[in-house]
Amino acid sequence: MEQFIIASFLSAMATGVGALPVLFFQKATHRWRDILLAFTAGVMVAAATFELIPEAIEMSNILIMSIGVLIGIGILTLLERTIPHIDLSHNHKKINFDQKSLLIIAAITLHNLPEGLSVGVSYGSGVEGLGPVIAIAIGLQNAPEGLLIALFLVQQQVSKWKAFILATLTGAVEIVTAVIGFFLTAYVSGLVPFGLAFAAGSMLYIVYKEIIPESHGDGHALSATYAFVFGLLAMIFLTNIF
Repeated sequence: MEQFIIASFLSAMATGVGALPVLFFQKATHRWRDILLAFTAGVMVAAATFELIPEAIEMSNILIMSIGVLIGIGILTLLERTIPHIDLSHNHKKINFDQKSLLIIAAITLHNLPEGLSVGVSYGSGVEGLGPVIAIAIGLQNAPEGLLIALFLVQQQVSKWKAFILATLTGAVEIVTAVIGFFLTAYVSGLVPFGLAFAAGSMLYIVYKEIIPESHGDGHALSATYAFVFGLLAMIFLTNIF
């Protein structure tokens, strides 16, 4: 339990770590942002396909795994259509912070909820080594996301410190869903394979719908492609270690 609490906290707070550079500079090249995004996409794909999905199949069957993945994707699709969304990497419009930016922050926060659930489910499943791998994967994804959110807020004339704090808070909500996922899977054993598949579906949706398009939107597709492959290989390497 102690290891889970520490891991979920560090994974969620990686958003704040990623936002730290905004305190020292306001601009980051699109190339580096796209490389970071693509790298984390590779990490998340590897975690979903080589860890979460195989474990879900081993603990149940292909049908349960497929249902879990599809429901994970379906719920995020519903969130996408009902919650206001903004393309952080390629937004060039100035938005009034008081009227619209709080709504955008709320939307980003809600989109982070399934990521915390992934960490909680992975630890609650009792599968040795799975929890740390998924926590690392989500943490690596949260860092560049925190930077993008903070940069966006600074562009909207928000102070650097306020942008840093708000970006950190958007990731902090993952701790709550991590706890929920942990207790549900730890005490309702039948939910474990479904929860793992649900988390995998959520991660795959985020990667293909959000991260990959953002990493290819500024003409750096080749660099992003290589970064994706390196991220995937790095996650496989971490999987073997754990």
